[in-house]
Amino acid sequence: MNSKIKVIAFDADDTLWVNETYFREAEKEFAQILSGYETQNKIDQELFKTEIKNLAIYGYGIKGFVLSMVECALELSNYQLAQKSLEKILNIGKEMLEKPIELLDGIEEVLQSLQGKYKLVVATKGDLLDQERKLEKSNLLKYFHHIEVMSDKKEKDYQKLIRHLDIHPSEFLMIGNSLKSDVLPLVVIGSSAIHVPFHTTWAHENVPKGRESKTSYVTVLNIKQVLAYL
Repeated sequence: MNSKIKVIAFDADDTLWVNETYFREAEKEFAQILSGYETQNKIDQELFKTEIKNLAIYGYGIKGFVLSMVECALELSNYQLAQKSLEKILNIGKEMLEKPIELLDGIEEVLQSLQGKYKLVVATKGDLLDQERKLEKSNLLKYFHHIEVMSDKKEKDYQKLIRHLDIHPSEFLMIGNSLKSDVLPLVVIGSSAIHVPFHTTWAHENVPKGRESKTSYVTVLNIKQVLAYL
C-alpha cells in the first residue's frame, strides 16, 4: 500500500454499518403488497427501473426509494392502488428510517487503531439528513475529521473532495464495499482503494465483467484485515 497516504475515507452504508439488507427486506414487503397485480420478479424489475429513472431527480437514499415505490405501485396497479396499500408503502420507508444502527464487525477496532495516524473521513452517498442521523446514532462521529455526503461517487466527485482536503490524489485511500463507487473511480484518478465486499449489493452497483481487474486495488474479506496494509 502507498506509504504517502495521509487521509483515509470510509464509505458508510455496508462498510461502517448494515444497510442494503434493509432494502432487500423492503422490496419483499413491497412485492407482497402488490402481489395481486404482478409476480414478485416483475415487481422487482419494475421497481428497479423506476429507481434508476429517478436517481437524477431524487438521488440516493431511503426517501427517493419510497417515492419510487409509490410511483411504481401506482403504475403497476393501473392507478387503482388502495389507500391502505399506499399507507403500508409509506410505513415501509418510515420503518427503514427508524432501524437501529448495526455496526459491522471490527469497524470500531479499526477506527481506534487508525485514529491519530491518519486523517479519517466519511465519504458516502445518500440523503444528507438520513446519513447524519445514522452517524449520530452510530457513535462513530468522534473518529472522523470530516463527513462528506456526496450526490454521486464518480471520478470528478472524488477529485472535488480531494481538492477540498488539500491533498494530492496519491495521499488519499478509500475503503468501501462497492467496486463501482468506492474502488474503480479511485484507481482512475491515482488514489488507493481497498474493497471490503458486503454479502449483498444493489444491482446498480454491480460492475460488468472485465472491469474488476485487481491489479490496482486490494480486496479484503473483513474490515480488520485493512490494518495489515497500513
